[in-house]
Amino acid sequence: MPRGKKYKDAAKLLERSKLYDPAEAIGLVKQTATAKFDETVEAAIRLGVDPRHADQQVRGAVVLPNGTGKTARCIVFAKADKAKEAAEAGADAVGAEDLVQRIQEGWLDFDVAVATPDMMGMVGKLGRILGPKGLMPNPKTGTVTFDVKNAVREIKAGKIEYRTDKVGIIHAPIGKVSFDEGKLLENFLVFMEALIKAKPAGAKGQYLKSVTVASTMGPGIKVNPVRLTATKEK
Repeated sequence: MPRGKKYKDAAKLLERSKLYDPAEAIGLVKQTATAKFDETVEAAIRLGVDPRHADQQVRGAVVLPNGTGKTARCIVFAKADKAKEAAEAGADAVGAEDLVQRIQEGWLDFDVAVATPDMMGMVGKLGRILGPKGLMPNPKTGTVTFDVKNAVREIKAGKIEYRTDKVGIIHAPIGKVSFDEGKLLENFLVFMEALIKAKPAGAKGQYLKSVTVASTMGPGIKVNPVRLTATKEK
């Protein structure tokens, strides 16, 4: 894929073989972001796991202390008092059979789905629709819970979900280019701490194979994984 002049100019600021300290990498992400819109800053981590084995799949969720720069659209499958709690907490849509039917008819205008445990039998009918899009409620990410009030508030505050893809890479948004460096760095380190804690017992050898941060249109900046581990151990 041919690169534009702005991308090439931005890439000149980087040493291709260098592994940067986290703070330096975040600073360079802001310097190399040249788009006219507020680009998302994303982290991409290649893990030393084999996701073909169920016990080596890494999946979870973490609340970024400074949010993502985007308010997620959240729906909740619940009834009675729990439905009322979800609505009061700010859920964008709340329902039961009616919400299931709406999705079956093609409506998917949301980012995260939460369900109370008693609703999962009904929500299971949507597995073929929500599963491939990563929208299925899951206990591992805190989206199957009776505490819908807290779940909705965390999602609105900047909770993100992460999971390994087929080749063992995790992609996650950690903020916007408009964030100051301190807030981006804090988000990044909190996310990495959660990822390190989620290391499966079955993972052997080096866990963090490579760590890269980049803005939507900018070049990837390699972060020293050893420095990340050391930062969290201090």
